[in-house]
Amino acid sequence: MNITQEFDTIAAISTPLGMGGVGVIRISGDRAFDVIKKIYSKQEFTHNMISHGWIGFNDGENFRKVDEVLVLPFFAPHSYTGEDVVEIHCHGGVNIVKKILSLCLENGCRPAEKGEFTKRAFLNKKMDLSQAEAVADLIHSKTQDFVEVSAKNLSGVLAKKIKEIRKSIMDILSRIVAGIDFPEDVAEPEYSYLIEEISKSIRKIDSILKSASTSNVMRQGVSVAIVGRPNVGKSSLFNTLLNLDRAIVTDIAGTTRDVLRETLDFGIPVTLIDTAGIREGNSISKVEEIGIEYSKQSLDEADLVLFLYDAAAGMTEDDEIIWNLAKTKNNIRIANKSDLVENRTSDAYYISTKTKEGVEEIRDLIKSKVCDINPESLEFATNTRQQECLRQAKNSLNLALEGAEREELQDLISIDIKSALMALDELTGEVVTDEVLNNIFDNFCIGK
Repeated sequence: MNITQEFDTIAAISTPLGMGGVGVIRISGDRAFDVIKKIYSKQEFTHNMISHGWIGFNDGENFRKVDEVLVLPFFAPHSYTGEDVVEIHCHGGVNIVKKILSLCLENGCRPAEKGEFTKRAFLNKKMDLSQAEAVADLIHSKTQDFVEVSAKNLSGVLAKKIKEIRKSIMDILSRIVAGIDFPEDVAEPEYSYLIEEISKSIRKIDSILKSASTSNVMRQGVSVAIVGRPNVGKSSLFNTLLNLDRAIVTDIAGTTRDVLRETLDFGIPVTLIDTAGIREGNSISKVEEIGIEYSKQSLDEADLVLFLYDAAAGMTEDDEIIWNLAKTKNNIRIANKSDLVENRTSDAYYISTKTKEGVEEIRDLIKSKVCDINPESLEFATNTRQQECLRQAKNSLNLALEGAEREELQDLISIDIKSALMALDELTGEVVTDEVLNNIFDNFCIGK
């Protein structure tokens, strides 16, 4: 995006395309009200007051109505983007919202890019970069718990913590600079002071990084692969855990040819993977062979493996081959078709996807093995970019601390302290490159 484009008036559909009760088209920029007046039946607007009328166009003689709408006007700077913003709430049909968007584009708007509304909000100081990233987290959140954590970030909890740390570091730097620039009036701070204050800032950063792994798991989730030879009930277990008929279930060996994935909300997103039955032999088709390779790959990459075998048939040689692959992983060994057996061993969990015996126990085991975190303990969530900024700040502070302990020249110590501040400023977006911004906002949807 060039500098001219950044000041264009933009428009986009802000609701998913499809049949629905309401569709929303958003306009933002200096000419937002000029555009709406060309296609709307009314010409007067009051900030934050809903207006009711018709969207349409002039055919040279008459105003041809397209849809009855509500228009929400927001005058700069009191809007999401900080610019003049107009939201058109129309009936939610694909052709209706596309037609209204085309009218906006024909009358002075250009199509918005991915995340451009939120990008403008950031550039206009309506939010910092951590809050902008929280918007993306809310949109892409796969669980209710992560929605709540992302809302905390959007409200500025993380930004406030970073500002507190930054202020402490800036106070240290100010005392060093004052002592260097005005030696006759201000004494350089004691090295004991520097050691104590720098150490405090490092501990504050550590307290944020402590929750990094939990943040990553809540955002990215974990994968659970169901593996076993053909016809042991993998797809039946997959369907049972999902409470829907997602996978085809038959008595024919090799029914599942591809890897099926669905997400469960266990507080964190759990991607459940139904794999093709692993077997050897000359009767295997090329398509099934590819499916088996995908199964082995899924087994290797999964955070948890559910190894399934037929309790009625017992462990066969083919089962043992697969078990040797699965047992090196975090696993649960499951004997299916428990309704067909009386004698049970102690080395497996017995279930029946037919009677549902033992299925809830498997659910609880999955939660205990891969979901053993407490989302409520998270004050906020951090992403990998933010974590890297914090680690850079910590590394610079550690260098400054070592310098203070060796009583180096405070001018040299200040260099590392400035580096720590730069890293924190990159986190909040006070200092950030176009490449970083583009990477962040490319993950947004158009219209947000």
